[in-house]
Amino acid sequence: MTAHEHLTFDAFVELAAADPAVVGLVLKGSQAHEGMTTEHSDHDLYVILADEAMTALTRFTGHRTPELDLVILSLDEFRAAGMPDFERYALARARIVLDRLGGVIAQILADKAQLAADEAFRPAGAWLDAYANSLYRSVKNDRDGLALAARLDADDSIRFLLELLFALDRRPRPYNKFLEWKLARFPLSGWDTELLLDAADHISGTGDVSTQRRLFAQVEAVARRVGHGAVLDAWGEDLHMMRPQ
Repeated sequence: MTAHEHLTFDAFVELAAADPAVVGLVLKGSQAHEGMTTEHSDHDLYVILADEAMTALTRFTGHRTPELDLVILSLDEFRAAGMPDFERYALARARIVLDRLGGVIAQILADKAQLAADEAFRPAGAWLDAYANSLYRSVKNDRDGLALAARLDADDSIRFLLELLFALDRRPRPYNKFLEWKLARFPLSGWDTELLLDAADHISGTGDVSTQRRLFAQVEAVARRVGHGAVLDAWGEDLHMMRPQ
């Protein structure tokens, strides 16, 4: 093994904190979610450098072991990280290990945790349409005796629904691993967490049409209230198939 492979999280933090080029250290993943770590949890650490700074720490670029994964990037690159891709949630929930900029790192993370109104509204409409599409297909497949197809489409619908609900709440959707953790601590506005998760679990596992329809009725009411009625109206008469009978 090389010296890099033996590097521990604590040892690297000490090394980085002594380097003036480092303006921030941010820990993401299970280590940033209290109670979610296991014996297999590593440390995923962002190392943020002052723009155009020179440092010998770049020798650790791409470092990845069962103990420690490092991402080394400039402050400008860190501002753009996860915007708007899947990494956004991980950074939104990240824990600050070092912030030499008087709260700048904290503000960057806070900005990633809150979707602006305009960047949430249009994607929410697209997720609503995708949710309705999968729900409609599931109900049709169930009607036609295609049980597997109905369950698979129902499972897809839940994925789109969660994207929709978090977009409506102007938050990045958590990874599945952290969904229950997040909702237990920060529920979606207007939704009962236990009932929502029970419905999602039941629909994903069984494709039960009556549960899908009851959930859709709740979603439709919310979507229309916040201005997405046109997305639903575009489905025309097919909406009757999605609604409770």
